[in-house]
Amino acid sequence: MTAKPQQDDDGFDAEAFDALDSYCQALHAGQASDRSSLVARDPGLAGVFDCLEELHRLSAAAGLGPAPPTLPLAPAGPDSSPAPLLSPAEFGNYELLGLLGRGGMGAVYKARQKELDRIVALKMILGCQFASPAELRRFQAEARATAKLTHPHVLQVYEAGCVNGQHFFTMQYVDGPSLAQRLRDGPLEPEEAARCLLGVARAVAYLHEQGIVHRDLKPSNILLQSGVRGQGPGVSKEAFGSLTPDSCPLTPDSSLFPYVTDFGLIKMVQSSSDLTGTGVIVGTPSYMAPEQAAGRNAAVGPLSDVYSIGAILYETLTGRPPFHESTPFDTLVQVIENEPALPHELKPNVPRELELICLKALGKKPELRYASASALADDLERFLRGEPVSARPQNLVQRLVRWARQEPGLVARLTALGASAAIAAIYYQLNHQVPLWYHLTIMGLLALWALASFCCQWLLRAGRHARTVGLAWLMSDGVMLTAVLIVDQAFYSPLAIGYGILIVGSGFWYRASVVWFTTALACFGYASLTLAGIVATGQGVSPHHHLIIFAGLGVTGWMVATQVERVRVLSRFYERK
Repeated sequence: MTAKPQQDDDGFDAEAFDALDSYCQALHAGQASDRSSLVARDPGLAGVFDCLEELHRLSAAAGLGPAPPTLPLAPAGPDSSPAPLLSPAEFGNYELLGLLGRGGMGAVYKARQKELDRIVALKMILGCQFASPAELRRFQAEARATAKLTHPHVLQVYEAGCVNGQHFFTMQYVDGPSLAQRLRDGPLEPEEAARCLLGVARAVAYLHEQGIVHRDLKPSNILLQSGVRGQGPGVSKEAFGSLTPDSCPLTPDSSLFPYVTDFGLIKMVQSSSDLTGTGVIVGTPSYMAPEQAAGRNAAVGPLSDVYSIGAILYETLTGRPPFHESTPFDTLVQVIENEPALPHELKPNVPRELELICLKALGKKPELRYASASALADDLERFLRGEPVSARPQNLVQRLVRWARQEPGLVARLTALGASAAIAAIYYQLNHQVPLWYHLTIMGLLALWALASFCCQWLLRAGRHARTVGLAWLMSDGVMLTAVLIVDQAFYSPLAIGYGILIVGSGFWYRASVVWFTTALACFGYASLTLAGIVATGQGVSPHHHLIIFAGLGVTGWMVATQVERVRVLSRFYERK
């Protein structure tokens, strides 16, 4: 019996979508794709595949652009090495030897230029006959921009052209892994990370001098080639600034020479036209600057690239990016609102000076970062020389702000509890009729609530059973709120609005199920408060009063849950785009 495909919360078959997406990308790139395993999993896809292939054939026959050559690929190895072609494919003056990688817009092949008999990297746009005018303009803009660049840490462009309607350009071939592949083996040594990012920062500073903002700096867009002392491949004094290979304590095994690649999302600083619409989020969430993650493209500039370099440096030191959640949406929220853990908390061997450099580059606001990529590179150079760096430790106010961003739930609760304790203390001092035991009971409950919040936050930071801990935290909030109201005998007090606040606050978890759980918890808490009032006073209020409260809590929960679900659905849609 064929297993039923799993569907997500909005009824969409995610596995079928991914299968069709992979098949379309292979079809547009001219690759032979095995459809038998996909059809065996879901026989209903057979007709869809037939339709896609027929549309692909008709588009070429109608003059929309001939299909690219079929490229039979051998299976990729377990080490994620580039998939070789079963036989070289002809592409104009080139022989395509293997697929190096594929992104959202183009595929990159290892190729041999027949006339000059040299190995190059050839990039072609995916599905050229189906590509929109905007995609073609972006591809051509990448080729034009990179062709003007001459820097030892930027790949050199050799040629751009069009073969049978298939746009392409060729670049310098680097026979080495990407930084992302290198980081799969673990973080770099601090000095090695500083040397690597020094070259990247110098290259990015050069891009900014040319009026180019990269906007998609990340480890997979940095290629590495093992350098040698002195005149290694492409090594020059410009690559290291005043820290030349001869003056820097490099060893042949540790000197990874980086190349910045992939200029598909560049932004021309001096140009009035931008290929990205206002409010459109472009880039990779874990390495985006907050202004880029928020879709404020007008605010994206050179300092956004400085943040990305800081994010890459963070990962090379700790083995993980500053923010990486289960979905791109959750990651974007973290980038905008939260602060990353300190590098030395994850890796105790990270030097204090290098941590300061990293944290300064990761400033939430552009004005808190380095003034330029060149200034960042200069500080990395000072660190490698053993000189004092310009980055300084945060003052008390900055540390408090950082803590508030790292643990917003705890800070919000402590602020509310602190204000409540202050009001209770003032009321006790002004009203001498309040019994001491009553005052101490209220203060004890508030202190217990704060202690429970500290424990839940500690468990969340430990990273285990986060969902269970979160629900337990919300439950403790409901229980403690009800206990305080009962002791205060505020059975019919406006303080019951606290239940509604709990529901609204649960929306910041961005899970509709959490909102409904909190709504049920709030209704149960209010019902307990009402029963306690009847028992304590022997009388109640009009039933309409309670019905209005329950209806208000239910409507509040429905509104918050609906908005959260809308955000999640939109997030899933754009993740599949």
